[in-house]
Order: sequence, then structure tokens, then C-alpha cells
Amino acid sequence: MTTDTATDVFEEHRPVLLGVAYRMLGRLADAEDVVQEAWLRWSGADRAAVREPRGYLVRVTTRLAIDRLRQIKSRGETYVGPWLPEPYATDFGDAVADTAERAVLADSVSLAVLVVLESLSPLERAVFVLREAFGYPYAEIATMLERGEAAVRQLAGRARKHVEERRPRYDVDPAQRRALTERFLAAAAEGDLAGLLATLAPDVRLVGDSGGRSKAPLRVLERSDKVGRFLLGVARQGVPDASFHFVELNGGPAVLVRSGGKPDSVVQVDVADGRIQAVYIIRNPDKLVSLADTP
Repeated sequence: MTTDTATDVFEEHRPVLLGVAYRMLGRLADAEDVVQEAWLRWSGADRAAVREPRGYLVRVTTRLAIDRLRQIKSRGETYVGPWLPEPYATDFGDAVADTAERAVLADSVSLAVLVVLESLSPLERAVFVLREAFGYPYAEIATMLERGEAAVRQLAGRARKHVEERRPRYDVDPAQRRALTERFLAAAAEGDLAGLLATLAPDVRLVGDSGGRSKAPLRVLERSDKVGRFLLGVARQGVPDASFHFVELNGGPAVLVRSGGKPDSVVQVDVADGRIQAVYIIRNPDKLVSLADTP
């Protein structure tokens, strides 16, 4: 396999590798670093001995992501205020035609699920991602992780139980989410508290991630009255030279707010039973860098 061919093969699988690494880490910069390290391993490997490049590359990427996740956890990093994953632009396009497969991929990269995955061990998270998001057989995952198949099944069972117990219930229909987001934003912009409350579930939660770098609640806000009044206060203050753009992030519609042409924040909602169950606001500027060139 020539160098040019090796590059072509790697680039063909890069989206899958980035998808695995991001679901493992919840941080786009870390995921890209892991994929770059996987490329270095691939470029230096005896590629003639590799029967199935995709399996080899996913295995290398997964192991590197596990190592990176262990390093992050061992550093015991402190974070100011609630933590949310870095927004990830997802556009499955024609690459995923099946509606059911799209729903699984969108769910596995959603903010709500990624927050839950943060509480898994690195091995549990790897098994969950490979099995639930990418559908790898237990035997293949066992080979990738150099574990027995029985052990992998146990890890998968624990991870699935943990996620199901903590995963918020929400609908994934993007049209419904976008329509409700538009109503929600319009009511906030107009200062219409009654209209805003009509979009919110009584037990709605608002999670703001600033990392202490910009203004956002340092605690999760709960209940529609508190969330509604907070959002009206934000709307009254406004964002200088603001523009609003619908984009697809983490498998669903989101609003990218720009200030003077630069990313200021991302707003995304979870919806169930026709009401907004959760509002996510990401304002940490470090997490918005990748969206600078988003149309």
C-alpha cells in the first residue's frame, strides 16, 4: 500500500474515527488529537499485515481515546459551573439513509446522552459507544479492547443500565424540535412570559455552560417559572449586534448566536410530549471555536 493509498484509506474512515473519539471524550479538540495520533500509528504500521483497515483504525482510535480519557480523569480537572460537551456539527447527509440508524446515531451524540456517558468508566464508555452507536459485535469489541467476550458483555450491560436509568426522556423528531425552538425564541424575544411558559414543561431544566469564562448560571435551573424568568432577563439584556442561525449540532437542530459575526453561544432544547424538557446553553468560548466558520 503506497503512502497516497494509505492516506486515502485513512481519510475514507476519518468521519467514523472522529465520531468514535468524540463520543468517547465529549471534546472535539481532544477527539481531533486522538484521530491525528491514530493517523501517525497508521502511517507507521505494517499495512500489508492489516486485513481490514476500518477495524484496525477503530481499534487504535478507541484505545487512544481510552488512554486520553483516563488521563483527563486522573488529572481531576475542576470545572466552573455545569459541564456540557463541546458542540459537534453533525450532518449525516446521504451517508446514513436509514431513518432508524439516523435516530441511533443522533441519540448517541446528543448532549443529554454525552453528559450521562461522562459518569461511566473509560472501558464502559468505549463498549457502550462501539456497541450502541456503531453496532459492533461483542466478539469484535472484545478483540479491540483485548478483553474476553464475557467481560465485554458485562461491561455493556452495566453501561446500558446506567445510561437508561439516567438518560432524560425526549423525542428526536428534528422538525418538532425546530418548531418548538422557534416558538420558544420568539416568545423570549417578545418578552412574552405566558407564551414562553407554554413551550416549557413544568419540570424543565436549564443547563448553562460557561466554564467561568462568560455569563451563565453556575447551577442548573429547574422549574418553568425560574427558567422562564431567567430567559426573559437574558433576552432583555440582549447580545450586541446579534444574529441567529439554525444549525445541526449533536444530531439535532440548534441555534448558533453570533455577536458581531463571532460565535457567542449555542442554544439547544430537548423535547418530549410537545414541551421543552431541557434547555442547554453553551457559552464557554473555548467550546465555540470550531463553529467560527459554520454557515
